[in-house]
Amino acid sequence: MKLKWILICFLIYGSAFYSSLHVYSRQSAKETAEDAGKLLPVKMKYFRDVHSTKEIQQWVREADESGETISIAGMQHSQGGHTLYPNGTLLDMTGYSQILNFSPKEKKITVQSGVTWADIQQMINPYGLSIKVMQSQNIFTVGGSLSVNVHGRDIRYGSLIDSVESFRLLKPNGAIINVSRTENSDMFPYVIGGYGLFGVILDVTLELADDELYQHRSAAMNYKEYETYFNEKVKHDDSVKMHLARISVAPESFLKEMYVTDYVLAEDQGNREKYMELKKEEIVALPKFMLGLSRYSDWGKGLLWETQKEFFMNNDGKYETRNNVMRSDSEFMEYENPNRTEVLQEYFVPVDQFAEYINDLRAVLEKEELNLLNITIRYVGHDEDAVLSYAKNDMFALVMLINQGRSEQDIQVTEKVLQKLIDVTLDHDGSYYLPYYSYPSDKQLKRAYPRIEEFFEKKREFDPEERFNNLFYERYGQ
Repeated sequence: MKLKWILICFLIYGSAFYSSLHVYSRQSAKETAEDAGKLLPVKMKYFRDVHSTKEIQQWVREADESGETISIAGMQHSQGGHTLYPNGTLLDMTGYSQILNFSPKEKKITVQSGVTWADIQQMINPYGLSIKVMQSQNIFTVGGSLSVNVHGRDIRYGSLIDSVESFRLLKPNGAIINVSRTENSDMFPYVIGGYGLFGVILDVTLELADDELYQHRSAAMNYKEYETYFNEKVKHDDSVKMHLARISVAPESFLKEMYVTDYVLAEDQGNREKYMELKKEEIVALPKFMLGLSRYSDWGKGLLWETQKEFFMNNDGKYETRNNVMRSDSEFMEYENPNRTEVLQEYFVPVDQFAEYINDLRAVLEKEELNLLNITIRYVGHDEDAVLSYAKNDMFALVMLINQGRSEQDIQVTEKVLQKLIDVTLDHDGSYYLPYYSYPSDKQLKRAYPRIEEFFEKKREFDPEERFNNLFYERYGQ
């Protein structure tokens, strides 16, 4: 009996201790913020959970009067401090998430910037409509996606700026303006792809597409064949609407073997309703386990590559709606390690230079220590609407997933390797994507984005007090 009471007391004490520890950890988390890269923990002065336009306007005006600095956050998957600034105010926009207007007839939707792509899909799917441009996963906020001007698997609509009709912007002084291609149009190409430096994007009107039924078409090939395959079988075939490729990082076929998936418009669109139910996360445990193996061994990388290739090749002929293609699983990629993290890099290279570029990339990587886990390849057509456009030509985009340590020494080692990769990319008339850790040098930034000084000058003109700030701007713009 005595032992029983001792155990009960221990459980009560343990529960109380856990609860207090949990509360303490939440309070501690409220003092420090970090983005998805987990390399930039930053102590913030204030955290503001946003729910209304009035709240945001009040906080921005107060900050303007007191001289506080503001940074803006959604899901915080930009990994270079774009949502952080030391001792500043962080506006968490994820609670600012109402769908304000939806017109199926006009194929348009107006949403607050904290709405996720998943929220929009839930609303528009029953009406046979789909999003035009978004990332491969649907977990991100619309405001964050606009701030980095995303692209995705669709090969016909370009980057996100192409599908934006208009948005409302809360300026650094608290005033609100409408921005479109005809109203305050000078701000349109700066704010989209502006990384939160010009103000708060409040709500956005987006153009929508039809939710078509696609059939998967898969093929395996050598990297030297890819450019020809893409030009002949994908780009100039109007029935191909979306496209995704992967290139091997396994030692035996490193940057040589590829497989592709094309999403071809199904001949019988009358079957769409049969497949239109929005899919949820599929089996997660197995791919999560196999990705874990690939982090720690070449054998694991080889096994993951062969398994991925077999899975996608076996999907040849599968039917899937556009909305479901744009709901890729992401849960299996979640990774928690106190000493390591996973970062993304994305390099853009002209289509006609792909094979030569891969040869030069391989030559660097075979000499360097870089724990490269995956490379996916997408296509982005030439599009210079945004001032900081990454698609100066018709480009292949190579998205790299890298496992690295968090120490200063680890960061320096990764920086050295990635700067070499960026030089290779620039030498092939390419560019790199800006939402990731600030490994590139100032010189590399100016080569990749020749209008970057114009961008920073516009930022200082529009926000002379630098009310909106982040670590990306501090690193490159000040």
